[in-house]
Amino acid sequence: MSQEKTNGHKTDFELPAGVTVEEVEIPVPWGHVAGRWWGPRDQQPLIAIHGWQDNAGTWDNLIPLLPPATSVLCIDLPGHGLSSHYPTGMLYYIFWDGIAHLRRIVKHYGWSKISLMGHSLGGALSFMYAASFPDDVERIICIDIASPAVRVPENMVKSTGWSIDKVLEYETLSEDKVPCYDYEEMIDIVVDAYKGSVSRENCKVLMRRGMAPTAAHMKKKGYHFKRDPRLKVAGLAMMSLETALAYAAKVKCKVLNIRAIPGQNWERLDYYEAVVEKLKQTTDVRYVEVEGTHHVQLNAPENIIDIVEEFLEQC
Repeated sequence: MSQEKTNGHKTDFELPAGVTVEEVEIPVPWGHVAGRWWGPRDQQPLIAIHGWQDNAGTWDNLIPLLPPATSVLCIDLPGHGLSSHYPTGMLYYIFWDGIAHLRRIVKHYGWSKISLMGHSLGGALSFMYAASFPDDVERIICIDIASPAVRVPENMVKSTGWSIDKVLEYETLSEDKVPCYDYEEMIDIVVDAYKGSVSRENCKVLMRRGMAPTAAHMKKKGYHFKRDPRLKVAGLAMMSLETALAYAAKVKCKVLNIRAIPGQNWERLDYYEAVVEKLKQTTDVRYVEVEGTHHVQLNAPENIIDIVEEFLEQC
C-alpha cells in the first residue's frame, strides 16, 4: 500500500505551547483520507471521528486541552472536510461504510488494538466498530450518541424514495450550479443550519476545512462547501433498535458515553437509553451527563475535558 503523505505542521490558528499538529493524507482506492494528527507520531494515537457533515475540525478546541504528549488522529470521513469524495455512482451509507473506512486506516498503519472517540455519527461508528471487532478495541468514547438507532422504522421507510431521487439529482449536479457565497454569508448559512448547537465563532472553526475558495475557472467569486452534497441524503444507513441492541451485546471494551444536556433533540431518546443499558450488561460502561449543546466537544470542551482525560488514563 502506498504511504501516508504529510503536509507539515501547518495550522491557520494559534496552538498552546508544546502542542503539535500535522496534516496527513492516507491513501484509499478512490483517493485519500485526510487527517489531522495531534501530538507525538511515535506512539499509536486515539482515533477521533467527527459527526455527520462536520469534519476533523470539530476536535480543534478539545484536543489542545489534553496533555501535549497525547497522540490523536482526527480523520475526515469520505466526502467530508479535505477527504476525497466517493466516485460517481456510489452511495454513502454513513453508519455502515464507516466501519470499512476505519478498518482500512487500522490496516494501513498495522495497528492491532485501537481506541476510538467519536461525536454523533463518529460515536455511532465507534460503537459499531467495537461491536464488529470486539477483540480489537480497547476503549471507545461516544459523545451525545449511543448507536445508529436514532429514528423509528416508519420514518426511515417513508424517506427512502425521496432519498434515492435526491442522490441521483446531486450526482449530476454540474459545476456551474454549485452555490457560492461570500465568507460571512456562508458562515450565516452554517450558523443557521446548526440551530444553536454551534456558536458563530465555532462555525468558523469547522469551516477552516469545510469550505474552499471557488476555483478561478468557475468564474464565480466567493466560497463553496467542500463536503459532498450526496451526504445530505445519507439517512439510508439508519438501523432499528433491535439491530443496535444485538450489536451492543457484542461490545467488550471499556465505554465512556457522554450525553449533553440539552444536547440533540433525539427522535427517540429511549433508544439511546436502551443501548446504554444493554452495554452495561456485558461491559464496563461509564455514562455521564454534562451541560452543553449537541456539539459540546466544540462549543464547551471545558465541560468534558476532565472526563475524557480521566477515562484515557485508566488502565
